[in-house]
Amino acid sequence: MTQLRQRMQEDLRLRNFSERTVRHYTHTVAEFATYFHNSPDQLGL
Repeated sequence: MTQLRQRMQEDLRLRNFSERTVRHYTHTVAEFATYFHNSPDQLGL
């Protein structure tokens, strides 16, 4: 697991998001990054 993904999951858990929501958000960001063939931290607005 990448450091960015781990940090995102930890932040969502600290905000008391459900595990299902954490998985869904993580999956959605991964799909978004795959679509653009780039890491989420390198994508701009």
